[in-house]
Amino acid sequence: MSEQPPVDRAAIAADLERARSVLHELLDAASSVELSRRSSGTRWTNEQLLFHMVFGYMVVRRLLLLIRMFSWLPEGASRRFAHALDAATPVFDEVNYRGSALAARVYNRRRMGRHFDRLIASLQRSLARETDANLHRGMYFPVRWDPFFDDYMTAEQLYRYPGLHFDFHRHQLTLD
Repeated sequence: MSEQPPVDRAAIAADLERARSVLHELLDAASSVELSRRSSGTRWTNEQLLFHMVFGYMVVRRLLLLIRMFSWLPEGASRRFAHALDAATPVFDEVNYRGSALAARVYNRRRMGRHFDRLIASLQRSLARETDANLHRGMYFPVRWDPFFDDYMTAEQLYRYPGLHFDFHRHQLTLD
């Protein structure tokens, strides 16, 4: 088995902090009118899209649990799981849209920032506890669910994923 390179935890932690800072800047600068405006290229309002951007980080915590589980099973288990999820993409897309639209009512501009602060702190603590060996463990992913999912992803790649997702959707916001 070849030796894996060390994980750059500082870069991952800095990217988590960058997203936290950017979200607060966006929330602080946006008016109610801007938040209720449609985003570009999605069915969401800006506020709903901001929640969806936060949701990308929420999902990582659950996916890390799946990686821990599937990385101990035979490789075919996560491959079959990913294929089954890919087959359910139309259902996922609708649940993803409606879930973010509804959740933004609870995690609105007043609550979203505080929730994101706790979420980022949790991910940073989790990252600090991970061994390099665990960060190199991985599983297969449903590539039709998200353009930033690779066919096979390690925990390290998963910690980096929500920043890509966040930055992509940030360009779809129609805030002044």
